[in-house]
Amino acid sequence: MKITVAFNETMPLVGTSTPVHTTLFDTSPEFHGTDSASSPMEVLLESLAACSMMDIISILKKKRREVVNLTADVEADRAEDHPKVFTAIRILFRLESPDCTMEDFERAISLSIEKYCSVAAMLRAGGCSIEWSSELVLRRWDE
Repeated sequence: MKITVAFNETMPLVGTSTPVHTTLFDTSPEFHGTDSASSPMEVLLESLAACSMMDIISILKKKRREVVNLTADVEADRAEDHPKVFTAIRILFRLESPDCTMEDFERAISLSIEKYCSVAAMLRAGGCSIEWSSELVLRRWDE
């Protein structure tokens, strides 16, 4: 894997992983940014959510469950001293599905967070705890 991040006289920074995939990074004016994009630490939390959600969707689809909507709300605590790493993360996963059970949903989340999601594994290896909770909305189309 190879990426490039560039600064071109003003924020935001532009990260490029392929010629067509870019990510913007910024910070607050206090640190000479324009607050026009997510900070690197926010992107890390977004990456955790996205990594886990991709696993969850894949696991549920393998079980032939329909995923209509899936969201993750993420909150994190950081150390007070530099480098101000994440110390604890809480994720609330919300799934809308006409046929998924809570057991299937929670099993998919657990497999992702504990086994498959490499972002979660890297954060845990750095001493960060990750807790999760879930909400399931069963929505049938004939209702």
